[in-house]
Amino acid sequence: MSATDCPPLDIRVTKSLLGYGVIAGPIYVVTAAVQAATRSGFDPTRHAVSQLANGSLGWIQIANFVVTGAMTVAAAVGMRRALGPSRLGAWASALLIGYSVALVVAGAFRADPSDGFPPGTPAGVGTLSWHGAVHFGVAAIGFACLVGACWVFGAWFSREGQNGWAWFSRVTGVAFAASFMALGSGQGGAAAILAFTAAVILAWAWLSLVSVKLYRRA
Repeated sequence: MSATDCPPLDIRVTKSLLGYGVIAGPIYVVTAAVQAATRSGFDPTRHAVSQLANGSLGWIQIANFVVTGAMTVAAAVGMRRALGPSRLGAWASALLIGYSVALVVAGAFRADPSDGFPPGTPAGVGTLSWHGAVHFGVAAIGFACLVGACWVFGAWFSREGQNGWAWFSRVTGVAFAASFMALGSGQGGAAAILAFTAAVILAWAWLSLVSVKLYRRA
C-alpha cells in the first residue's frame, strides 16, 4: 500500500478503537470459560462467573474485568467517532462507557463467595458483605447502561433502515435485562444462573458484531 492509499489518521484511529470492541468479548468469555472448567469447586449451575474473583486465582477474573472494561471504553469512543455527530451516537457511547466503568469497579469489589466456592466456603448463600453489596449495586447500574445502549443502538439502526440489526440490538437488551432480574430475584435457581450466563455471552457477541459492522463502515 502506498502512502496515498493509506486511510486518513482519524479513520485509522477510529478503526483501532473499534478493534478493541471486536476482541473484548472473546477475551472475556474464553477467560471465564477456562476458569469455570478448571477451578476446583466451581459449578456453573450454582455459581455466577463474577464469583471466580475469589480464591488464590481470583486475580485472573479481576484482571478479566479490568482489561475487558478498558477495552470496552476504547470501543465506545470508537463507536462515537464512527456514528458521527448525533444525539443517538452520543448516548450510545456514554451508556457503553458507563457499562465499561462498572466492569472495572466490579473487578475492584469482589462478589461474595458462596455455596462451596472457593473450596472451604460453607454451603448456602452466606452473608452479604459490604464489598459484595457494592459489586452487586455497581453491576446493576452497569447492566442498566448496557441494556440502554442496546436500545439506543436499536433506534440508530432503525433510523438507518437496518431493521435486522435494530431487532438484534433490542432483543439483546431485553434478554439481558430479563435474565439479570431473574438472577437478582434469587428464585430461579440453576436455570436463572445459566440464563444469565447465556445473556452475558449474547451481549458480548452483540458488542463484537456491532464493532465489526462499524469498523467496516468507517
